[in-house]
Formats: sequence, structure tokens, C-alpha cells
Amino acid sequence: MRSLRRALTAATAVSLLTLSVTACSDDGTTVRFGYISDYNGASLLAIADKQGLWEKQGLTPEIKVFTNGPLQIQALGAGDLDFGYIGPGAMWLPASGKAKVIAINTLAYADRVIGRPGVTSMQALKGKKVGVPEGTSGDMVLNLALKKAGMTTQDIQKVPMDPATVVSAFSAGQIDGAGIWYPLIDTIKQKVPGTVELASTKEFPDSSFPTAFVSGPKTDQELTSKVIKVLQEANDWRAAHPEESITEAAALLKLDPAKVKADAANVQTMPTADLVAKTKDGTVAKWLDSLGDFFVGTGQLKSKPDPATYYTGDLYEKAFSK
Repeated sequence: MRSLRRALTAATAVSLLTLSVTACSDDGTTVRFGYISDYNGASLLAIADKQGLWEKQGLTPEIKVFTNGPLQIQALGAGDLDFGYIGPGAMWLPASGKAKVIAINTLAYADRVIGRPGVTSMQALKGKKVGVPEGTSGDMVLNLALKKAGMTTQDIQKVPMDPATVVSAFSAGQIDGAGIWYPLIDTIKQKVPGTVELASTKEFPDSSFPTAFVSGPKTDQELTSKVIKVLQEANDWRAAHPEESITEAAALLKLDPAKVKADAANVQTMPTADLVAKTKDGTVAKWLDSLGDFFVGTGQLKSKPDPATYYTGDLYEKAFSK
């Protein structure tokens, strides 16, 4: 936890890339939106730009890339960001009152524990250095895999580091394993042929791993509702045009579409009507409750809060009915 706090306070050192968005009105309300450089984090923002959805709501987006969710939540708390994107591993931060979940995005299964060639099991990582971005989905899959193997973080040398450092450290042989995600794993495999996948979130079918869009802990309901509407319309376009959504995300990310397609293969998208239905029938709350139990087990939460305290499901439902 202390290492994570240090990582969060170092957020100001992270370089933010501001990307120009062409399909927006000059006089619209500016919305500062964070994202992660992968299909989950970028696809809806790319679609909203291309389809003119921001302009439709009278909004002008200013989007900035971050390396992980916790850094975005710190930026939200500091007033440097209005909205952002997080993976399931950072969901303990909204649950602890540091942000609000305004929309569920996807169910993601892109996270893995990987080992260098010759490391063939979780047990083989005992006593070895394992790099992981703390408080992220990479950290989550590492904890799940250790528990399944009858191990704890005390059995390894856990080394907190940002995602880019995980890639470089693994490639240089400075760490023996890592808790990390695609598409970064593709980059690692190109540099270290024979990299072994030791564990995956796909191995835990009884658990769900929702990604989400978040705002600060105090939401402007009118603005938030407009942003939710943009996300919902982009989400439905993505559901109806899966191949085109990969092309749009690749253009925003400046990546080979084939690489983004491989990343998207680890994602379960859902039409907005389905997400609304899952909000109403309590399915989303069950997903968040399950994550809450996990974070209580890891010590990231002292107790599990009611999802209604941090998921603005009422706003999500109302935006869809308009």
C-alpha cells in the first residue's frame, strides 16, 4: 500500500499526451478526459470523435493518455481531469470514495502473469522478482494467481513499477515475472521470445472484471449525463461495428490494426440496452460486489461498500431513456 501511495503521488511526473479531436464545436463545454492506450480505453473516445457525438452534446473533448487507472483517479482528485477510464484492478479507488463510476464499459480478460523463458509455473516464481503496476488489473491477476497456487506476495519479490518499466525491465532480464496486460504483453513477447503465460483472468470464470469510466467523487449531474450519453451512443456504434471500431481505435492509438484486434479479442462488449438491464437487475452491482470482496481480501478496502454509493446507475439509466 505504501508503494502504491508513492506511485500515486508521483503522478505529476507522468507525461500526458494531449491529442487533438477534430469533430467538436469551438464553443462547446470543454471536457478533460483520460484514457489508457489500449482498445478498452480508447475505442469509445475514437468513435465519439469520428461520429461527432461530442459535438452533438455541445461538448469539446480534450483527451489525455495515462499509463494506468490510479493515476487518472489522482488527477481527478486534483482537479486536473474531469473524466477517465479504469480497469477492474483500480475499482477499489471508486469503492473507497475517491471517484464515481459513471458507466461500465466492457468485461476485460487481457491480464496475465508472465514469466521469462524457463519459468513454467507460479511456484517457479518463488523467491524471484515479479514486476507489477500496483493497484491495477495486473496487480489483481497476480494476487488471484498466487492465491490459486497456494502462495502469497510474501513468496515472491514483488517489485512495484509503472507499465512501461515492466516492459523494459522484463525485456532486460531485470525481473523474472510480471503481472501485466495486453497489448503490452505482445511488445514483451516480441522482445523476449519464449515468454510464458503463467496465469490469466480467463482462468477465473466465477469472477467478472468490468472496466469503467469514472468522474471525480463530486459529479456535475448535467455534464455527467451528457458524457454518459456520448459513451452510450459510442458503445452502441462499437457493438454494431466491431471491425470498424478496431480501425478507429488503431488510428487514435497510432498502432497496427492487427495488434489492436488481438487486444480486442480479450474484451467482451455489451450493447447499452444490455448494460442498462444489468444495472436494473443488479448484475452490475454483483460484479462490483465481487471486486469489493477481492479488495477486502487484499487489504485495499477495509470493508465492502454498497455499489450504489459509487456507481451512478440512476444517471446511466436516465441517459439511455432520453
